[in-house]
Amino acid sequence: MGKVIGFELNSQEPEKAAEFYSKVFGWEIAEPKWDYWAVTTGKNIKPGIDGGIGRGPNDYANGTRIQIEVDSIDEAISNAKNNGAMIVRDKMEFDNFYLAYLVDPVGLGFGLIQKK
Repeated sequence: MGKVIGFELNSQEPEKAAEFYSKVFGWEIAEPKWDYWAVTTGKNIKPGIDGGIGRGPNDYANGTRIQIEVDSIDEAISNAKNNGAMIVRDKMEFDNFYLAYLVDPVGLGFGLIQKK
């Protein structure tokens, strides 16, 4: 089963977005890595998820996407495609995880993450 483990807020002005959410909600914003600012939304005493703010790519310049952790990103991509999803960015490799972006049959974007 895929569990939502995070969110992304994409913007063409991520620094401005980071400042806004930090000031309004007290979110802790990390220094950027890969044009992505990791976000901690609160202490782990209540349920909730953390995420990040990133410079939105051309294919998703502005908007919010959830990130779903899966055991096998290749199987999840295949299953999603077989059920009507479109791949926006195929599997990419990072230091500790793999990441892909898709759009579901009704147009909602989401990310798939598999930890290494």
